[in-house]
Amino acid sequence: MPETTEKTGQDFEQVLDQSATEVASFDHQSRSPLEKVQHILHSNPAAVPLIVLVLSLIIFGAILGSKFFSPFAMTLILQQVAIVGFVGAAQTLVILTAGIDLSVGAIMVLSSVVMGQFTFRYGLPPEIAVLCGFAVGGLCGFINGALVALVRLPPFIVTLGMWQIILASNFLYSANETIRSQDISKAAPLLQFFGNKINIGGAVLTFGVITMVLLVLLLNYILNHTSWGRHVYAIGDDPDAAELAGVRVKRTLISVYVCAGLICALAGWVLIGRIGSVSPTAGQFANIESITAVVIGGISLFGGRGSILGMMFGALIVGVFSLGLRMIGTDPQWTYLLIGVLIISAVAIDQWIRKISV
Repeated sequence: MPETTEKTGQDFEQVLDQSATEVASFDHQSRSPLEKVQHILHSNPAAVPLIVLVLSLIIFGAILGSKFFSPFAMTLILQQVAIVGFVGAAQTLVILTAGIDLSVGAIMVLSSVVMGQFTFRYGLPPEIAVLCGFAVGGLCGFINGALVALVRLPPFIVTLGMWQIILASNFLYSANETIRSQDISKAAPLLQFFGNKINIGGAVLTFGVITMVLLVLLLNYILNHTSWGRHVYAIGDDPDAAELAGVRVKRTLISVYVCAGLICALAGWVLIGRIGSVSPTAGQFANIESITAVVIGGISLFGGRGSILGMMFGALIVGVFSLGLRMIGTDPQWTYLLIGVLIISAVAIDQWIRKISV
């Protein structure tokens, strides 16, 4: 028996001695130019809307000339998309988690109404009224987040219901009354703060526009260079895997919706400065416009992929098309037609880009 065991061991070692010693290698298939473009776009989600924005500027600039490229026209586009930029930033945070918020526009308007009513109906200092508006926006976001994260209701259903509830509450509370611009400028100019303008070489910038750009840059840094931002992307990509990796999914989801509500409250304050008055009927299409900016901006509706800079580019694309077609003198319906084509094209491109990660 010992001899047999020893012989078997020797045979085993002989087999090892005769085995291959080459390092394993893998075949690397060369990518076609189209596949290389697909990879580049997948790693830079804001590239497509940026390219579309530049092309649209070139086309309208070639048609309209210096009139379109004047400092006033360029800054007018920024003023027109400022509100969409704020609400789109809130929508971006939610959509990155594979959700959607149909109540962002209603939260914005309700927050602005609370700021105005608390100042003129209850006689509170404007500073306190503004804080109350932020509290209302944050509370609405918390309710959305709790229903989605804790009760596990679909975000579409939750925010659709909240949109109706907030919209009705807005009209009931305000009695559908508008606070006039003259009254605000006389008694509470702080509410119109973001409407103040700075003239730089013919370019007219409002504080609202400047704040919108700074907010987008800040959120872009947070999403790309902080753990919270990485957790947001992880939840949108795969919430179960994120939870197994140690991400507090429920807490992060609630924080996302609360942040969205606070941003909408800020948008409500900016809205007062934009239109000068407090109107319960303002910003009725903000939720649709925010989704439009997000989709055209290359942010995936499936979550986990996209850049908030792309959202801003998407909002600017809509602004460029709106102003350019208006200056040409075309029917306004052409704007909606082209924006509809852009939305469908953006989703199709997103689906094509996503194939690279499958």
